[in-house]
Amino acid sequence: MQKQSIQTFLQTKSILTYLILITLLISVIILGVSIGTVSIPLKDTLAIFKGFLFNSTVPESISMHENIIMNIRLPRVAIAGLVGASLSLVGAAFQGLLRNPLADPFTLGISSGASVGAVMTIFFGISIPMFNLYTLPFISIIAAFITLIIVITFARKIDGSLRVETIILTGIVFSSFLSALISLMITLTGEELRQIIGWLLGSVAMRSWEHVLIILPFFVIGSFILLLNARELNAFSFGEDQAKHIGVNVDRKKMVILIAGSMLTGAAVSVSGVIGFVGLVIPHFVRIIFGPEHISLMPKSMIIGAVFLIIADLVSRIIIQPQELPIGVITALIGAPIFAVILIRQKVKGVRNS
Repeated sequence: MQKQSIQTFLQTKSILTYLILITLLISVIILGVSIGTVSIPLKDTLAIFKGFLFNSTVPESISMHENIIMNIRLPRVAIAGLVGASLSLVGAAFQGLLRNPLADPFTLGISSGASVGAVMTIFFGISIPMFNLYTLPFISIIAAFITLIIVITFARKIDGSLRVETIILTGIVFSSFLSALISLMITLTGEELRQIIGWLLGSVAMRSWEHVLIILPFFVIGSFILLLNARELNAFSFGEDQAKHIGVNVDRKKMVILIAGSMLTGAAVSVSGVIGFVGLVIPHFVRIIFGPEHISLMPKSMIIGAVFLIIADLVSRIIIQPQELPIGVITALIGAPIFAVILIRQKVKGVRNS
């Protein structure tokens, strides 16, 4: 009876936690579409959302606000939320897979690989007829996955045991090389210069519902695959040998997780450019508060990652009005110091263990 009461309490607590997080996400979305160069009253914002949800007519007096929210701000907020959720989920999955809180798409060089794919598509004007709208994310995903394979292959040649530190250092080296490659294309480019710079700095400005359609299918598929492998990631956190012992097909599951992570990262980069440290900071933060259990960690990382990037975008819009800061600048200013703290803590932990 006591055990059943404890389980009921934990389930109620978990449901309450998710309700709080979802309420926070909805509140941040409303805030994100209300604040800007033109400030929109909360009652007007709620009236517009009500009209959208129930297909009712919006009063003529707020029709201009409706256009601003539905066609300018809401797609931008949606992109920020989807990108934040994607990067946070991938970070949580990679950190569990590699058993290191320093692992994320940015530090492993995957974001840079996806960025090279996006920049090459813009630079060479690549268009695949059968993909049309999805040419850019498709090439970004392929480039992200190729980069990941190259990083792991080189890391294995350097260190046969494939230690996480070796993978991360190899990722940073390749990220620097890919950045140089992008710089070369920037030097040679002409009219595309501004667009390419936008990809490098990371931004969700001037995004439309078309961009939401670009990322959405990859987000749904990639997220579903990673969430489906939450139990396997719990097993990986105890080591690959332990995972094999309990019946996990380690090589296959590792490849599935890496492919899904590359899919999410490539799609995110294709619509927002390189936004660093989200996949590093958010899962680490969620792990401290809610624990390392991936069945709980991953969905909560998605929600909090979406909240974080929507707020970061809001700050980037209002901090130096009427100009805007690239969202990647905001995340780097927050993430870089936290990265340093995590690195120091890992070093201290390693010294203690030795």
